Amino acid sequence: MVDIAPFHVMELLTRARQIEAEGRSIIHMEVGEPDFPTPPQVIEAAAEFIRGGQIFYTPALGIPALREAIARFYAERYGVNVSPERIAVTAGASGALLLALAVLLDPGDELLLPDPGYPCNRHLVRTLEGVPRTLFVDAETDYQPTAELVARHWTARTKGLLVASPANPTGTMISPTAMSRLASCISERSGALLVDEIYHGLTYDCNASTALALSDEIFIINSFSKYFGMTGWRLGWLVVPPRFVRDVEKLAQNLFISPSTPAQHAALAAFRPETIDLLEARRAEFQSRRDYLLPALRQLGFRIPTEPHGAFYLYADCSDLAQDSHTFAHALLEQAGVAITPGLDFGENAPQRHLRFAYTVARRKLEDGVARLAHHLGK
Repeated sequence: MVDIAPFHVMELLTRARQIEAEGRSIIHMEVGEPDFPTPPQVIEAAAEFIRGGQIFYTPALGIPALREAIARFYAERYGVNVSPERIAVTAGASGALLLALAVLLDPGDELLLPDPGYPCNRHLVRTLEGVPRTLFVDAETDYQPTAELVARHWTARTKGLLVASPANPTGTMISPTAMSRLASCISERSGALLVDEIYHGLTYDCNASTALALSDEIFIINSFSKYFGMTGWRLGWLVVPPRFVRDVEKLAQNLFISPSTPAQHAALAAFRPETIDLLEARRAEFQSRRDYLLPALRQLGFRIPTEPHGAFYLYADCSDLAQDSHTFAHALLEQAGVAITPGLDFGENAPQRHLRFAYTVARRKLEDGVARLAHHLGK
């Protein structure tokens, strides 16, 4: 437990809430949660199901109708055929990742992870008595690992690699060519590739390709939280390589019994054409926010060397403005009323130089936040 660090942004959020309770205004750019409400079609489907009163356990891997709907989604959006039997519906993407790691890792096994990266990944590996091995990545490779970097750090204890595309905190993506090279590199070493695709759907100026198009042996983690706007419903899914399906099912039975029954029936409405139309309109709004905030922050002196093409984050180098991002973030909160996540949460790769901005608030609030930052910086 000594190795499990707290989620530092939550402490900053707690302080932000205290300041708001005192009557001051805070612009929230720290939390990676869409500000749009759950689509009405999803809420209506949930309410209709709950009124029926038949809210019991489901199969551990989810109701067949939802597994089939997810499989159809891959066929229609990506042109990839996935058997519904390989899809495990889970308690959020976190539940999916936990199941994938649990079937792969023995105590002492190493898993390669890019740094900066989502902090809970390394803590889940450590919880399972694995060893997280970080790969420092930077703007030269769009903050993504390359096959050459993986090969250089692979050891006899390495079990595999976990990547995210689009990534948190950088919003960058792995090209299909680069992903193919990663998959080949890991396959040659009899390792496992896990790909976090939870920000698929939230891509700008391009469309994401699923790593499932490369191989059936890749673990794919996805979620209803980000693109589908269902964070609090705690529902995700895992696409499982065929030889691991039974093991994942056994673990799911023991760890979770089943995913939330109302959430599963609600999620069936997430794939309706009218719901997708709404989600695509929201995607356009996120892109508009990115297109405003990116140049605005650069003009203030934040260095953002790569243009993010997905998620809803900007990972900014603040070293021209402050010596330590953690102290700087708390000063911005207390003095300017702007909440931003310091790099401390995302690993050991120059965290004191970086901040993560989340454009998960309305454009007018982003403009207010930029104005407050400009005033604080004297610009």
